[in-house]
Amino acid sequence: MTLGADGTVFVGAMREGRVYAVTKERKVHVIAEDLNMPNGVAYRNGSLYVAEIGRILRYDNIESSLITPAKPVVVNDKFPKDFHHGWKFIAFGPDGLLYVPVGAPCNSCKPDSDRYALISRIRPDGSGYEVFARGVRNSVGFDWDPQTKEMWFTDNGRDWLGDDLPSDELNHAPQAGLHFGYPYCHQGDTPDPELSAKRSCSEFTPPAVKLGPHVAALGMRFYTGNQFPAEYRNRIFIAQHGSWNRSQKSGYRVMMVTLKDNKPEKYQVFAEGWLQGEKNWGRPVDVLVMSDGALLVSDDQAGVIYRIGYKGAKN
Repeated sequence: MTLGADGTVFVGAMREGRVYAVTKERKVHVIAEDLNMPNGVAYRNGSLYVAEIGRILRYDNIESSLITPAKPVVVNDKFPKDFHHGWKFIAFGPDGLLYVPVGAPCNSCKPDSDRYALISRIRPDGSGYEVFARGVRNSVGFDWDPQTKEMWFTDNGRDWLGDDLPSDELNHAPQAGLHFGYPYCHQGDTPDPELSAKRSCSEFTPPAVKLGPHVAALGMRFYTGNQFPAEYRNRIFIAQHGSWNRSQKSGYRVMMVTLKDNKPEKYQVFAEGWLQGEKNWGRPVDVLVMSDGALLVSDDQAGVIYRIGYKGAKN
């Protein structure tokens, strides 16, 4: 999800191949359809950027043409076209560049480190491709600390090492050029049993927070609103989509990380209930802070967007 200048919420519906616009009046428009897994959306200077597998599109003057959008401009079509971990979350950083992750085309392998398992960035016109971070198996959510302007991102751990290994990660990238371990080291302290060879976990940047095994941590945002109590300001909200192959399900909730002096101090549940015993009726995907300070949570199983607001203490 991303927010337009006029308060329109744009939503990428990956499995449907569609992009939606939800107006302040809660009217829903289909902006695009028949796209190739358009998961990521980003808004800048009146234009909507949409990430398909393999390319980035741009829809200009989007909020003034919700009913009949203009034909999109292809910004960049040089990204890998692999289906496995090919869907993308995108966002513009404080530097004005568009950040585009590319997941590993496998569960665990050694792909080209200039093409896969990374977070890249490009100029708004699609030029200037460079790798920002390596060793990132599959990030589907990131944001920048509003105080330090440094990037934080979620990363999904590999499968088939058991129920409790490895953990998904919340990572901190204060600068370009860091390597976060994949595929050699998982969760900062667990060498890959097949691929680690002579690589040591000490060579790589460890996670800031271990988020739990197989929780499928996806979208994340710093809370920049004023509606919630003051102590929520600058906390990190993380949507956990939930496990798919764990013997006892985990995730299916929205978590919260509190930072102190630029380091995680507390990791706790913010919203839950989508998982009842071993049955889930919803799967959180992304979170978005609205201009009024409310928090949106998207759910691709129920096909809805929830709005979480705060009305203050009751007398």
